[in-house]
Amino acid sequence: MDTKKLRQKILDLAIHGKLVPQDPNDEPASILLERIKTEKERLIKEGKIKRNKKSTSSDTPNYENVPFEIPSSWVWTTLGEMCLFLSRGKSPKYSDTDKTYPVFAQKCNLKEGGISLEQARFLDPSTICKWSEEYKLKTGDVLVNSTGTGTVGRTRLFHESYLKNYPFVVPDSHVSVIRTTSEIKSEFVFAYISSQLIQRHLEDNLAGSTNQKELYIGVLSDLLFPIPPLAEQQRIVTEIQHWLALIDQIEQGKTDLQAIIKQTKSKILDLAIHGKLVPQDPNDEPASELLKRINPKVEITCDNVHYQNLPTGWVLCKLEDVVNYEQPTAYIVDTTNYNDTYPIPVLTAGKSFIIGYTNEVKGIYSQLPCIIFDDFTTDSKLVDFPFKVKSSAMKILQVKKDIEIGFVAIFMSVTRLIGDTHKRYWISEYSKLTIPIPPQAEQKRIIDAVHKTFVKLDTIMENL
Repeated sequence: MDTKKLRQKILDLAIHGKLVPQDPNDEPASILLERIKTEKERLIKEGKIKRNKKSTSSDTPNYENVPFEIPSSWVWTTLGEMCLFLSRGKSPKYSDTDKTYPVFAQKCNLKEGGISLEQARFLDPSTICKWSEEYKLKTGDVLVNSTGTGTVGRTRLFHESYLKNYPFVVPDSHVSVIRTTSEIKSEFVFAYISSQLIQRHLEDNLAGSTNQKELYIGVLSDLLFPIPPLAEQQRIVTEIQHWLALIDQIEQGKTDLQAIIKQTKSKILDLAIHGKLVPQDPNDEPASELLKRINPKVEITCDNVHYQNLPTGWVLCKLEDVVNYEQPTAYIVDTTNYNDTYPIPVLTAGKSFIIGYTNEVKGIYSQLPCIIFDDFTTDSKLVDFPFKVKSSAMKILQVKKDIEIGFVAIFMSVTRLIGDTHKRYWISEYSKLTIPIPPQAEQKRIIDAVHKTFVKLDTIMENL
């Protein structure tokens, strides 16, 4: 289930008047809008707020080219017309010592959702007098990041509980504050601006260069806004909260299930290398005979402290007895007969391994399959496609005849040396590790069982 799309669908239904039914007994939004205008005029005369330079007459205007149809009891206006305060913050003078008065910056609007002042910087106390009361953020303020590619347009709803022990917080010049009258539910404003439709509108109306996009306050002020009756606003907000709470539960369940699947995979691999994933077959050739063919002088044991009570037919040896490794510094390989499809993956140290692609044929490694090993993270990956290597920290492992590379890859994926996590572990150190070896026929059964189980688990993961 794509919960992100589901969230957007809920918001889309809400702003179109399709999330809850209309009630003919509700006071029409047109009357509400007139009352808002009257209140604003009073506050302007009292000098408590400033007049919007683009304010219309007291008559409700007929807006053309509205983005969508709304119910008959709703009315179109602009965000500027229904706001008591709509402004960017100021450029503050910061203090590196006094931690009393935080400044709300774009990073306080968390990417993953919500608000946090943990990374906020702080005002120089001597400049507090330059900040009027209206700039102090209040419960219900909708905060919109207004500068910078990747963050501009991000919208969050402020609540004074975020202050904790701070007396107040003021926004810097990269954050816009939307504060409406009490008869407009701020949660509905937040839902409207957070909707995909409006986020795209804001993105289409940004100014500035590619690296420094700006959302000017005029774009927000002129933003067409559909006002539902006050009672319907409350019903919409309640319904949104209900559905988003259910989606939160779904997402938490999804996260929990992903963790369980990850744990299940680890357990399956652990069972595999201990001989507990598939049954043994007494007719299989013992692994001891297999290793003697590889190297008659190989040191073979049946159990040790890490692998006690191995199944009959299994033996222990050093990883270096069954693996050869290469240090790919020159990247010289035979590509005479190579003519597969481009581009070619480029591998480097790190958990992702693949960092890009190239069309350059020279230096392609094509002795496949092989195992890639990273000296720094000790992660490994079974690779069955041609590739290029871009790091001396990568080692290429080839297994010896009659040893199944898939089984060695399983062993490498679950085995770690115990020691300093910041140390670079060379494959020469790993080569001294003890690896349990099953009969070759059982190796194949183990690989097949792991593959089939992982396919099922991956299918579950993909459909979450």
